[in-house]
Amino acid sequence: MRVLRGRFGFVFVLLLLLPVVGVLAQDAASDKVVWPDLGGREITVAIENAYPPYNFINEQGEGVGWDYDTLNDICLLLNCKPVFIQTTWDSMLIAVANGEFDVAADGITYTKERDESVDFSMLYQAYDETLLVREDEDRFTTVEELKALPDYLVATQIGTTNEITARELFDPERVQSYDVFGAAIEALLNEDVDAVVVDRPAAEGYIAERGAMKTLAESLSGIQGLAFAFPPGSDLVHPFNAAMAALMASGRWDEVYIKWFETE
Repeated sequence: MRVLRGRFGFVFVLLLLLPVVGVLAQDAASDKVVWPDLGGREITVAIENAYPPYNFINEQGEGVGWDYDTLNDICLLLNCKPVFIQTTWDSMLIAVANGEFDVAADGITYTKERDESVDFSMLYQAYDETLLVREDEDRFTTVEELKALPDYLVATQIGTTNEITARELFDPERVQSYDVFGAAIEALLNEDVDAVVVDRPAAEGYIAERGAMKTLAESLSGIQGLAFAFPPGSDLVHPFNAAMAALMASGRWDEVYIKWFETE
């Protein structure tokens, strides 16, 4: 599947790398980069396990996805051990803000409002929002055509930026908010709703996992960015940024990206 990964996305991330290099110390004698060493520290990671391809439970009952691979790669560089703890999205950022987790990884959109309660890493992915519909949908191809249908219903997940977008674009009484995106997807496939407002990468993930769906070409939002979230004042932000920058520069970041976002 394909997501926003064109020139804009590449330059978007590349520009963010510039201030990150300053967090690495330089050993003048050996001219080698001195990595932050977390001494084998356990890092508790809040994760939903319900947001493919970022994180989900596979057929073997294991937690897998882009978040798992990326957090493992980051901790390999920083000498830490990620401990993934499943939690619900609606309480995730509150729990992180209260210091109950060291970091949250769940395809989290950076917003100024959220930045007031948690600290964010550098942005790592650019994306837009889209409408996910059934594969055989032929009644509408745009937002306006959907809104013209009598008794239309749109689904999304509660407490997300997608819910905000849905309520801005559609009559709030026509928006059904579910606790998890999986429930919204089931509602769509069961023909209980007509469309789902979701981030485009996640939409492609659900299509790969479940099939029988497609996205509309129309974008529902401008370009937004994803980041990891930390408790305020966390000492992990700069080491994580440094590790992320190194993974991007080495090509490993691209390998993991292709594994989860460009599979057919």
